[in-house]
Amino acid sequence: MKNALWFVLGVAGGFVAAHVVNKDPRGHEMLAEVDARISEFADRIGDAYREQEARIEGLAADVKGVASDALDSAADAASDAADAARDAVAKAKNAADSSH
Repeated sequence: MKNALWFVLGVAGGFVAAHVVNKDPRGHEMLAEVDARISEFADRIGDAYREQEARIEGLAADVKGVASDALDSAADAASDAADAARDAVAKAKNAADSSH
């Protein structure tokens, strides 16, 4: 509780100090410069985030394409195996019918 009180007092003191500094033209310029630097920093972070997000989306699309191709290949292989098994059963059935 004591720490929370100090935190609230610190925040309130910061607002009061910023208000007093902002009344002075030099202080106003300084706060404007700090604000500009914070905005520039936030813009850089945002750009880096969007760049990383685009990179990850590209990787996810590549993985999705590879997985789709692998699934298609597996389906084709299963279909070929089923056809080969049907042919083998049909040949065996014909051979059994011919021998009787």
